[in-house]
Order: sequence, then structure tokens, then C-alpha cells
Amino acid sequence: MNPHYVYDVELPRNIKPDRQYPVIFTLHGKGSNEKNMSGLTAPFAEDFIRIHIRGDLTLGAGYQYYELKSLGNPVRESFDRSVQQLQEFIRYASGKYPIDVNRRYLLGFSQGAILSMTLALLMGEQLKGIVALNGYVPEFVKSEYILAPGEQVSVFLSHGEFDHVFPVRIGHETADYFRSWTKELTFRLYPTDHTVSVKNVQDYVKWLQADLPIQTKE
Repeated sequence: MNPHYVYDVELPRNIKPDRQYPVIFTLHGKGSNEKNMSGLTAPFAEDFIRIHIRGDLTLGAGYQYYELKSLGNPVRESFDRSVQQLQEFIRYASGKYPIDVNRRYLLGFSQGAILSMTLALLMGEQLKGIVALNGYVPEFVKSEYILAPGEQVSVFLSHGEFDHVFPVRIGHETADYFRSWTKELTFRLYPTDHTVSVKNVQDYVKWLQADLPIQTKE
């Protein structure tokens, strides 16, 4: 199978045979690349498989997963294609690596957060949870996509109070939307622009460790 995407995979240190591991798939922001996501998941290096997916469309010196008509307005055909291909990639990687399919997480920033939230809404409880940093859910996803049940999907959303790309109002609206979809929502604001602070990382690391309190210490 063609995995569609270039990607980096980081296996747990001292990986053991005949054991399945939780996984974090990372999705970068527009114009960035997969290398920039490794540091955001470094605290999980001992216990998780970490797979960093590069967008398949070039943008300057970096990459993107889909094209935009304007800020906050994805090209629908491009967006739909990326959502389909990412679901196929998750299935591909879950068969190729020793991944526990009941412990699959997504972590995305900006465009990657938008896709992480969209994939959660479509895949539902095929995912254990997501971490979405400074993103939103496109209106056509809410109104036109067939959404899966997700009341048990763990969701960590965060947003910068001074985000100049997606104003903080969008963060609040996104959190309100997810409150109606899952019972397992955590929403945090940080005094930042369109970026990820050290405190933000510390908080989602604690959140995820609490979401898998026993399995990661096997």
C-alpha cells in the first residue's frame, strides 16, 4: 500500500518484542514540516510510538496538507482528499508497526490541529484521543460530513489568548462545539500568540499521562 505521506517514525526506547504500544500521530502547521513536531512529543519517547506525518503539498520551504482559498477557508477538494488520505495512513501505520489500535492519539498544531479535530469527528472511538493546539473545525465539516459518535474520545484543546491567526473567540467556539460531542473535553487558554508555550506542553503531557495511567508503565 502507498502510505501517501513521507513520515518519520520514532519507536520507544528499549522496545520489546511481542508487545503493542500506544501511538501519537503528529500533524504540523501550514508551511512547516514533520521534523518540527518531534520535540512536542519528546516526553513520550519511552512509552509511545511517535509518527510524524509530512504534508504532501509544498509551500515555500515547508509543506501543507491542503490548500486554502483564504485564511480559515480551505479548498474543499484539497481538504477532503487530505482527510481521506490521513485515515488511510493511520490504518496503514497501525498494520505496519506494533500499535495498539485502542490507544491511538493525534497531536496537531494549527492546520494539523484542524485536521486532528476533523479526523476525531469522523473516526470517533477508533481514536483514543487528540491534542489540538490553536485550530478550529471548518463549518462544512460540522454541517456536511457524517460524524461518528465520540462521547468517550478524550480531547485536549488549547488556544492562545493573543492568537492573531485564529482569534481566541474561535478557541471558545471550538470548545463549545466539542462539549456537545464528547464527555471527555479539556480546554485551556494560554497568554500566547499562535504558538505552543512550555506550559501548554507540560499540561497536555500531564493530561495524556492521566488518560493512560497504567498502560504507559507496563
